[in-house]
Amino acid sequence: MGRFCKLMIYMGGMICLLAGAAQAEIKKQWVDYTHGAAALKGYMVFDDANSGRRPAILMIHAREGMSETTLRHAETWAKLGYVIFAADIFGFGQGILPKTIPEMSAQTSLYTNNRELSRARVAAAYEAMKKQPQVDENKIAILGFCFGGDISTEFVASGAPLLANVTIHGSFRDREPGWGKHVKARFLVLHGAEDRGYPLPTVMKVIDELRSHKKEFMLEVYSGTEHGFSSPKNLDEERAMAQVIATSTRVLGELFSR
Repeated sequence: MGRFCKLMIYMGGMICLLAGAAQAEIKKQWVDYTHGAAALKGYMVFDDANSGRRPAILMIHAREGMSETTLRHAETWAKLGYVIFAADIFGFGQGILPKTIPEMSAQTSLYTNNRELSRARVAAAYEAMKKQPQVDENKIAILGFCFGGDISTEFVASGAPLLANVTIHGSFRDREPGWGKHVKARFLVLHGAEDRGYPLPTVMKVIDELRSHKKEFMLEVYSGTEHGFSSPKNLDEERAMAQVIATSTRVLGELFSR
């Protein structure tokens, strides 16, 4: 299939997925909350045309923190009909926004090397999100990009009562065997086949752990797609992101309708 045809398929899919939200009145607001002495600032986005409580997604950012990319992701997913609460893991509320790769690595290491801290930091965002009047606290999923996929997995391993854990090119780390025992969320693992930093054998460790405890999961792998494809660099990665949205919408729709 030619590149032009692929591009038209991708564009058509995105138009169809977002068509229902064409008249949406998207509201964006910052939410101040704390974790201990740390001042944090979440970014909440939702369709103000709807009333009452509705399904929500706790979004965990990639290694760049509360960047413009993170805010755009939140807005894209909100247009699909969810309340989105983008959690502030690093401390954007107190001015922490890494600009360079070394700064990003220093921030992510604080949490990947201290799983108790990462769980507590996500828990603070989760509690702040549940307090929002738009959120149905019985219908919450978590979604993480890159570093966020690892952190979201750590949180659901604590037994958090979430319906789903959606990881998009998750930066999975090794965990102690048995970490999946208390998982309540269905896993939706969306990964690039050509991810050299977190290759498929690493992803399969996550899947094997879930299988060993008979937990629900679904794995999609996208050809021609490397790490970080949520910021597409080619047509294969654009196609992958269209599929990410389509699959996530379908799976979350099923879970939220229960």
